[in-house]
Amino acid sequence: MKKYVLFLLAGTLASNVWAQDNPTPKSPTARKDKQAAKRERINNLLKQEEEGEIIFSKQSAFGIKLNTDGYGLSYEIGRFKSARVANIFQIEINEKKHKKEKRTSLLNGFNFNSVIYGKLNNFYQVKLNAGQQRIIGGKGNKNGVAVMAVYTGGLAIGLQKPYYVDIVDKTTQQRYRKTYPEIIDSINYEEQGGSGFTVGWDKVQPKWGLSAKGALRFDYGRFNETVSAIEVGLNAEYYFGKVAQMAYSPEKSFFFNAYISLLLGRRKS
Repeated sequence: MKKYVLFLLAGTLASNVWAQDNPTPKSPTARKDKQAAKRERINNLLKQEEEGEIIFSKQSAFGIKLNTDGYGLSYEIGRFKSARVANIFQIEINEKKHKKEKRTSLLNGFNFNSVIYGKLNNFYQVKLNAGQQRIIGGKGNKNGVAVMAVYTGGLAIGLQKPYYVDIVDKTTQQRYRKTYPEIIDSINYEEQGGSGFTVGWDKVQPKWGLSAKGALRFDYGRFNETVSAIEVGLNAEYYFGKVAQMAYSPEKSFFFNAYISLLLGRRKS
């Protein structure tokens, strides 16, 4: 009797080992069931959005911005209060251009350089904003567009960096780096080109201010868990100190511009 029991146990163990080493291949029916379950999940998400149900708790998105006075990048995180309203927190990094800026190409020997005549300072800004995103129009179907109102406000930190130019003294042929308007006021200097992004950071002057914006966001992503949106809006910033950008042009404290931004990101439950 003991032999029969040992033989049965050995046979059972062998069959289990063989089953693990040789799993049963998935049938076409199993693959179809998996695909059908995935389609059903996506359709349920779309239906829940159309019915106004809370299906996500947070989102994040990167943005590329083109302003009427420059360009920039942004990063945003959001926390949903309801199906239609989310609290959002943003950080933006922008460079602001003056309307009189005009880049001119220079040929120095065999090298091409460029310079912006009369430019006093580069002006960069970092903005830390908080606000809300509010859905004002649903997608209606899986290929539709969700329309959202976005409004934020917060702190603006400006960085005024001197714009240096590589020059040659026509008399001595010595090379220097100088700024406008000193170069403009002298006929002894010949411009060779801008000194570059890395020059002048030891002379940066911070400018503190406040910022606000209002925008419409058009989310054309096919599925709710994906953020794919175009945002169009208006920016306003006020700095407590004057900002000088171009020689012989008035310094400014208040900036106002329009922008368009491409946003890409994810939503999660």
